[in-house]
Amino acid sequence: MGKSEGVPEKVAWVVVRDGRVLVTRSRGLDVFYFPGGKREPGESDAETLAREIDEELRSRVDTATMVHVGTFETRRDDDGPTEFRMICYTAEYTGPLIASSEIEESDWFGYGDRERVSAVDRMVFDALHASGRLT
Repeated sequence: MGKSEGVPEKVAWVVVRDGRVLVTRSRGLDVFYFPGGKREPGESDAETLAREIDEELRSRVDTATMVHVGTFETRRDDDGPTEFRMICYTAEYTGPLIASSEIEESDWFGYGDRERVSAVDRMVFDALHASGRLT
């Protein structure tokens, strides 16, 4: 059964600056996440990313500059079915990166902050650290 149908997916934005990465925390949560969100029916990854970043950070993603960083999947067991999939992109942007009403705060995390993000986000932190982009 190849790719699992019905696996929850998130399209995420990975912005790295000076060895740190942009993360956000939603109201009522303690854990930080990469900005982004779930697709609306019929949306492409680019449309999802543009809409979500506008909603969360009041910034405009230049979808022409999107580069796929990686797709990261979590499983309950090593050989079990995929529970969650996050499709990550970098992209240029314009705008202020101001947290909207649904976002409590945004911050720039280094690799030492890895324990403050979700399980799937830690996988991205590890990949960015291994490639020398996150210090």
